[in-house]
Amino acid sequence: FDELFSEDMLGDDLEAWLDGLVPYVLEQSDVAGSVVVVVKDGQVLLEKGYGYADLATRQPVDPKDTLFRPGSVSKLFTWTAVMQLVEQGKLDLDKDVNQYLDFKIPPYQGKPVTLRNIMTHTTGMEEQIRWLIATDPNAVAPLGEALKHWVPERIFAPGTTPAYSNYATAVAGYIVQRVSGEPFDAYIKRHIFDPLGMSHLSFSQPLPPALLAQVSKGYSTASDAKPKEYELINMAPAGSLAASGDDMGRFMIAHLQDGEFNGARILSQATARMMHG
Repeated sequence: FDELFSEDMLGDDLEAWLDGLVPYVLEQSDVAGSVVVVVKDGQVLLEKGYGYADLATRQPVDPKDTLFRPGSVSKLFTWTAVMQLVEQGKLDLDKDVNQYLDFKIPPYQGKPVTLRNIMTHTTGMEEQIRWLIATDPNAVAPLGEALKHWVPERIFAPGTTPAYSNYATAVAGYIVQRVSGEPFDAYIKRHIFDPLGMSHLSFSQPLPPALLAQVSKGYSTASDAKPKEYELINMAPAGSLAASGDDMGRFMIAHLQDGEFNGARILSQATARMMHG
């Protein structure tokens, strides 16, 4: 297939297919707008916005400038930051995380939590949504305070049972912050965003005003057309990212190419392959 068709032809066919599919899906799902980014062989094959980022102003979705909330995909950036510090010898995936913290996570049946447990969602912690999402900036605590406020119960032995945990992911982000000496959002920007040339995204809360103005409005339904308030995340490393489709494409390519994008490397090939398992 690749030998018969050029990249331009593949892109044209893909765009024609998406142009027929995505508007229909948006209409049927009552969704205001979306962005699609397709990558191939280290390059963006196609990126395109559909629908509206703001229904009131009829602002169309722009793949380079419109920011969406990728939610728990944020966790992959946190894992990448952890692996950068593993690569530098500053973190060990199999040591008790308490040696990196200024508070204590109790053992369960005598077994501690490790970063490997955290990154594979096998800490055994119960998952609760309480105190996770807010819309008032005054209700968002600094990361360390949020983690110390409530430590979840351990209900499984570590390493035995997959159990999704936003809290554990936030612990990993806090460890990145403490070991690097940089605020978590600043670390991610300096060591992942900047090397990859990513400029339309942020973990910061509140968002810088220029980026906040580019965030797609959130609607329960397009027909309702009432925008929701911007959600703030107390466990920021688990889900506070706002990002453009174009920048997410760069990050995706970097991982597909074992840590490298356009000559910039965020992980060594060996570390990326270890991370990908």
